[in-house]
Amino acid sequence: MRLIETGELRVVPANEASWADVQTVFTGGDQGRCQCQFFKIRDFQWQALTVSDRQARLREQTRCGDPHARATSGLLAYLDAEPVGWVAVEPRTSYPRLQGVRTVWSGRDEDKDDDGVWAVTCFVVRRAYRRRGICYALAAATPAFARERGATAIEAYPMITEPGKEIIWNELYRGSRQIFAEAGFTEVSRPSKRRVVMRIDFLA
Repeated sequence: MRLIETGELRVVPANEASWADVQTVFTGGDQGRCQCQFFKIRDFQWQALTVSDRQARLREQTRCGDPHARATSGLLAYLDAEPVGWVAVEPRTSYPRLQGVRTVWSGRDEDKDDDGVWAVTCFVVRRAYRRRGICYALAAATPAFARERGATAIEAYPMITEPGKEIIWNELYRGSRQIFAEAGFTEVSRPSKRRVVMRIDFLA
């Protein structure tokens, strides 16, 4: 299967995409059930929301079809006219569940409520387009997107892959270390054997 070069993809803020295109990426599987709400909702709220509830929340958060919207919750990748992938990127404070994730905060002493720090929390790629480099293009687009909207830093929480060890797709929804390294992120902590915190601090 041919890798897709970054230059072949068009990556746009979700508010510049249609809701139908966003849902094309989210159709089926875990992504269809989650609707990118896992980090947006605290544990005790999760079971109370139906898939339809989560879908409605995503639609409101993305502001699809409103190119003049002041905020959106992610980026959508297109191959030609076909929507193929998604990445969630917003201010870190937009993700309440991150507040209690040990592998985000272990060994770090900083203000959890700093709105200037943005976070990349999730990738979704349609099954037919996986393992073709789409996450690399999406990750590469996140720093400029965040910085243009006032971010002072952007960070991610990818998985550390091991040579020769098979990884299933659902384990990589936060991305791999290599994806973010190629996008210019650098490691700031390694709180577990499988997770690393990577970050870009923007110069004033």
